[in-house]
Parts: sequence; structure tokens; C-alpha cells
Amino acid sequence: MSDPNAFRAMRIRNDDAGYRGGIERMDAGELTAGEVLVKVAWSSVNYKDALAGTGKGRILRRYPLNGGIDLAGHVVASTDPAFREGDAVLCTGSGLSETRDGGYAEYARLDARWTIPLPASLSLRESMILGTAGFTAALALLRMQDNRQTPQLGPIAVTGASGGVGQLAIDIFSRAGYDVHAISGKADHFDALRGLGASECIDRHQLAFSGKPMDSARFGGALDNVGGPMLAGLLPLIAPYGNVAICGNAGGIAFDSTVMPFIIRGVSLLGIASAGTARDLRERIWQHLADDWKPHHLDRIATAEVALEDLPAVFGRMLGGGSFGRTLVRIGGT
Repeated sequence: MSDPNAFRAMRIRNDDAGYRGGIERMDAGELTAGEVLVKVAWSSVNYKDALAGTGKGRILRRYPLNGGIDLAGHVVASTDPAFREGDAVLCTGSGLSETRDGGYAEYARLDARWTIPLPASLSLRESMILGTAGFTAALALLRMQDNRQTPQLGPIAVTGASGGVGQLAIDIFSRAGYDVHAISGKADHFDALRGLGASECIDRHQLAFSGKPMDSARFGGALDNVGGPMLAGLLPLIAPYGNVAICGNAGGIAFDSTVMPFIIRGVSLLGIASAGTARDLRERIWQHLADDWKPHHLDRIATAEVALEDLPAVFGRMLGGGSFGRTLVRIGGT
């Protein structure tokens, strides 16, 4: 077992020597404050982690901090009676690698209110294949269903379908009884996406939008990871009272649309902000992910497993558009 007074972490700094992230040794006394000290077993790599680790995005709000917006492991010590030594727990978002030290370290100290007991039917490794990506997809489904989305409204379009959120969304929405149409610019991955549950795959390069304020309804709803022109093109294609959940901006932060889909068809645009989700919703979502929404194909979606030292290369591939599926970070456990 590693020593909480001498452990490794991928620490991100921004000072007179410049912006940089690298492996350092630190002790538990240097970690940001919190009630629950965790020995980290697994983390994962998200686009936000790549932005933070390279400085390509303004993610961190203070320095230095350990990277990694996801983590799962076992409690070592806790001043909160809700958690005891040996408990398996997870945490996603909640300020990790933004305002407090994240999961790219052998130990992390967590705020008890954002520490989630690991559901019995999930392993620590499985929870990190899901991580923020799976949590985001499930939060989108929950919000859509709370707003009366049903399979009967028609197929769900998933944009950016070859990414981590996209692949998990295909599996999760399919598990929940929806017909999923995957939209991706990576046609060489279509067989893999069908294997996850997509009934149809659409090449985004071949997807032509009419530009009309309203068009024939094609989808019952959508989970959009892209934004920009893709979001604008999807809105006129959504069936009456369908929902579009937006959780990404890979295609741009602005979109040009009209009010017509909203006031004629009653389409709803739902923002999915996973990092600050309330505790009660977190617990509800993780129970779904461990039960009726648990993806059937987690091991297919986990396409890589790396160590802390490998993260810079992983970040580069992800920002260059070369990643596929989910990358796990093995830190200290099974």
C-alpha cells in the first residue's frame, strides 16, 4: 500500500515557470480540505481532463491542483460518520481538478457531501468506465424522461457518437428502451457503434440540413455533444414535445436557430451540467447506472488502460481527435 505521507500525483502548476503538469510526490497534508481521505484505485480521462492537463482550456480555478475530474477507491479515514475505513466510494465532477485536488493521485481528500457510496452491483473499475461521461449521458436521459420523453416519440439522435459520452449514451438509452441513431464523422467506427446498440449510423459529413425553420420530424429527441451548426440543424427535425439535451460544444458554442421548433412543436432544449449536479440526483443516477441503465458493453467501451505517467500522450491524442471510447487510469487497485 502506498504511503499517504509520500505518494505520487499528476500535479498541474501555473506560475513563473509556466503552465505544466507532471508527476510529483506529495503528502496528505498538502491535499485540499475535506472530510473523506480516499486511496484512489481508478480514474478516467475526459476531454475536460485533457484541456486542464495541457492548459488548452481554462478549467482550473486555482493552482497547483492534482488533475482528474473522476475517481473511485476506498476510504482510508473519515471525520464524517457516514463513511468508514474500507468503504468503496466514487466521486465525479464536484470541483475535482477545478477548485480541489482531483483523481490523478494515489490519494485524494473529498468533500463528504459529494462522495457517493459505490453501488453494490458496480465495481470500482466499472464506475470509472462510466465516470463523468456515463453520468452525463444518464443525467441527460433522466432530465429528458422527467420532461416526458418516451420511446414512442421516435428515435434518439446521439451526436458525437464515437466519443466517450456518445458511446455510453448509445448503450444507456438502448438499455432504457430507446431506438438510438448514432451521428459521427468517424464512419470506420460504425460497426462498433452498432455493436453498442445503435440501430442506425449517420455520417455527419453526409448529413445535410435544409436550413428551414421547421422540417419533417425525424427524431423523437437528441443528446447533442457537438453544439454549433449541428444543434441548429437538429432542432427543426425533432418531433412534437421531444427534448434535445445539450452537453458538449465540440462544434462551437454558438448556434443560429429560430423559435419555431419551440413554439410550434413544443420542443425543449435541456442543458446538462454534470459537474454541479445536486446530491439527491447523483445518488438517483448512480443507482440507475448500477441497475436498469447499466450498459451491457462496458468492456468494449473501455478501449485503453493507462498509468499516471502515460497521461500527457493520452491528452495529446484526445485533443487531436484520435481517441475512441473510454480511457481508464489505473492508479492503485482493482
